[in-house]
Amino acid sequence: MDVRPHDLLWLSDREALQGDLPEWVAHWQPALPLVVRRDSDAQGRIPIGVRGPARYQRAAGWVDASAVVRVLSPEALIDRLPHTPFHTLPPVQAALRLAQADWPWPWGITGSLGYALATGEAVMHAGSDLDLLIRVPEPPAASALQRWQSLCASLPCHADTQLETRLGGFALAEWLRDGRALLKTNGGPFLTAAPWETPR
Repeated sequence: MDVRPHDLLWLSDREALQGDLPEWVAHWQPALPLVVRRDSDAQGRIPIGVRGPARYQRAAGWVDASAVVRVLSPEALIDRLPHTPFHTLPPVQAALRLAQADWPWPWGITGSLGYALATGEAVMHAGSDLDLLIRVPEPPAASALQRWQSLCASLPCHADTQLETRLGGFALAEWLRDGRALLKTNGGPFLTAAPWETPR
């Protein structure tokens, strides 16, 4: 199954969730999505994260691809923005402003707004951050990244953007500030000035 970090997954049943999980995960139901995280598994299972009812409740687990019945990407959530009941909240207004501009890359919404758009659950508030994802398998033009970041700086809430390359993901703000970033990969994070190049 072709899934990527930050994709949302739905499972066929609760018994499909595997791993050394905390007790609160017993309250999780298959109607709620799981988020694909970064990791690798010798058995070929998909690494997932479980979101609990409290903000601090996050757990890492695994699922077999055969148990996945639905996949939703962060990019697909943009189409839900005009129809969300949370349209008055600053993160939604901010995302709508980004959606009105043309960008040379596919991008999507993650974090609490992404979860709310996928489920209809009010897991965010007026002070929530807006978490964004840009897919850039090749290095994009620096001017386009600066334009994106400038618009993000003018939004009515704090916005964090993650750039996703073929190798992993890193923070746009860190990259623009330092010219290098902590690249998060399936094998662990490492600091690099070349996040699009395979390390030697």
